[in-house]
Amino acid sequence: MQCLAPTRAVRGADPSIAASNFYSASPRSAPLGRGSAASSSAPVAAQPLTAGPASHGPLPIHTAGGRDRRTVVTRIGRALAEDFLRAGDRVVICSRSADRVARAVAELSERFGADKVKGVAVDVAKPGQARVLADFAAAELGRVDIWINNAGTNAYRYGPMAESSDEELAQIVSTNVLGVMLCCKEAIRVMRAQSSHGHIFNMDGAGADGNPTPRFAAYGATKRSLAQLGKSLSAELGILGIRNVAIHNLSPGMVTTELLMAGANTPTAKFFINCLAEPATDVAAFLVPRIRAVPQSSVNPLTGALSATYIRFLTQSKALSQVASRLLTGARKGRWVPEDA
Repeated sequence: MQCLAPTRAVRGADPSIAASNFYSASPRSAPLGRGSAASSSAPVAAQPLTAGPASHGPLPIHTAGGRDRRTVVTRIGRALAEDFLRAGDRVVICSRSADRVARAVAELSERFGADKVKGVAVDVAKPGQARVLADFAAAELGRVDIWINNAGTNAYRYGPMAESSDEELAQIVSTNVLGVMLCCKEAIRVMRAQSSHGHIFNMDGAGADGNPTPRFAAYGATKRSLAQLGKSLSAELGILGIRNVAIHNLSPGMVTTELLMAGANTPTAKFFINCLAEPATDVAAFLVPRIRAVPQSSVNPLTGALSATYIRFLTQSKALSQVASRLLTGARKGRWVPEDA
């Protein structure tokens, strides 16, 4: 039995066309926060670290959902973290790399204040590490309103799964599925103890709609699993009587990260990347105000029940329009990667 109302789609998208998971404006960086997923199999010691663009659409980032959301972003989603900070929120980020976390925290602290951003180096796909992250976030933020599971990888490899190494497949599944599960588990643990609501957002990607993802079959299969995971967790929250936590999904479309560009090696891939991909800053500017509005908009005013939300950046109509424009006028040709004449 589910305690959440049926999922509400904020924007319709076509995940079969949206071929990349959203990472960050700085693709190798990783978000910090409670319950994050890492992209490498090498364990690291947990190390707490501190340091001494205008949004578009109908939800201005500075006003949507009020101020001071306490937010966790996994795998240093730099563009996401910056927009949350710009809105006046407090943010925890994480990465497997202590150097990357320290660098990101120092840079963001200089711009937004050392009290606004904290970071910790953990590999949340490893047993016990997501708990370290969750406890760190709870201690630093006081409460966690929003938790974004942003990590994802295809091991930076595009090709038939039959030609993948066992290690590559293990890394993909560990990061995209196990890491998300561990983070959800720990985020729920922390949020259920709060007197306020907590909202967990899982970032999906190509394959989430069940359509084939040739050349990154394992990645697509892991992203397909997130919708089922969200529904199951929602049902389990009802079974446990946890009414102050909700599970949501985010669909970023195609984002110009290293992960996406690593696959820009065929004419078809180049065509769709140029037609549909957008920079991380633009995607974050769309997603963040809508994420921040969910703590208010997801509450049923009559019953107080929380409803699940699916926020999508690349709509099917937008994708089809841009492809048609490209075919008819040549628009966006070579925008990101050179194409043969």
